[in-house]
Amino acid sequence: MMWDRLWLNVNLATMEPGGVAYGAIEDGAIAALDGRIAWVGPRAALPAPPARLADAVVDCAGGWLTPGLVDCHTHLVFAGHRARDFEMRLNGARREDILAAGGGIPYTVRATRAASEESLFAAALKRLDVLRAQGVTTIEIKSGYGLDRETELRQLRVARALGQARPVRVTPTYLGAHGVSPEYKGRAAEYVEFMIREMLPLVVREKLADAVDAGLERIVYSPELIEKLFQAARAHGLPVKAHTDQYSDAGGGGIVGRNRGLSADHLEYTSDASIAAMAAGGTVATLLPGATFTLRETRMPPVQKFRDAGVPMALATNCNPGSSPTTSILMMLNMGCTMFALTPEEALAGVTREGARAVGLANEIGTLSVGKAADFALWEIDVPAELSYWIGWNPLKAVVVAGKPVPLPGA
Repeated sequence: MMWDRLWLNVNLATMEPGGVAYGAIEDGAIAALDGRIAWVGPRAALPAPPARLADAVVDCAGGWLTPGLVDCHTHLVFAGHRARDFEMRLNGARREDILAAGGGIPYTVRATRAASEESLFAAALKRLDVLRAQGVTTIEIKSGYGLDRETELRQLRVARALGQARPVRVTPTYLGAHGVSPEYKGRAAEYVEFMIREMLPLVVREKLADAVDAGLERIVYSPELIEKLFQAARAHGLPVKAHTDQYSDAGGGGIVGRNRGLSADHLEYTSDASIAAMAAGGTVATLLPGATFTLRETRMPPVQKFRDAGVPMALATNCNPGSSPTTSILMMLNMGCTMFALTPEEALAGVTREGARAVGLANEIGTLSVGKAADFALWEIDVPAELSYWIGWNPLKAVVVAGKPVPLPGA
């Protein structure tokens, strides 16, 4: 036999760019060998009868197969919740009021510092399984709720452990610069030095992170400090990304672009100059509609300008206890279309091809292409646009990781 498995009676949304919408191949076939895609094309082009080609032939009953979904921006590992913040905000409280009442990110930092590794793992595993049940096969998980040595390392260890406990690819990101540590209040420059001097060497030595993120808003860090952190991260061989330009134009998109960063995320207020720098640097614009929705923001990211400049756009849940308490990647597809005016094809690309680019894995996942990992999601839909169209319905039928079917959570 040529292949391990062959999937037939299936429509393929390959997400290969530059051709027909969705890179679609109707009545297609796809084969896997040793965990990789070995063949993809129209069923009529198969080189021999299916039974002579593969050890196992799978009938997909006319469904649609997409690449496994990528959630390229999450804060999945945390303790507690912020329902009180949510209630206060709906009763008219401002951000500073919530902070003064003991809420906001500092509340989650205190709760996460107090949590054991076991409890963090158990809570994050539940959230991960909800995402897996919606076709997610790759997920980025940030630290950033410790802002100290031990808790940041604990969060990253939990992220790595999640990838060992479930058939899912986890890419951890060190986000020590999510804010300024309370121990360094008013001394942001010293905290950056701590991250450069102590944290980055530890994270690299223990192989706990695949990238470094930073919150680049002028109310927290100056651009000069983040530039310094980024340069240190790159010297350690770690690519960079940033939460930025969410509340004002901090120039963050430009800084990430000039550092050839993987992604700049949020970007509601990003400037034309930053967009140009992102285009030149190959930086992805990661759009996070869950935060826009939860915070009831009225400023939307400049989607048309990203299109015009050729900046790739990813979508993600931004799963976190404060601004985006969601574990629904499918809802983000709908919100990306209805709130940000993405097309359904752009939205699906945002959680496949461009999501893969945003985590630095464009050569490994994100399209149904020969040589890439055989990570698929099979959907019981008539057209790919249904993945963005439905609200609160999950048409997932099956998931394949590394060429092998995996049980769905709850099945």
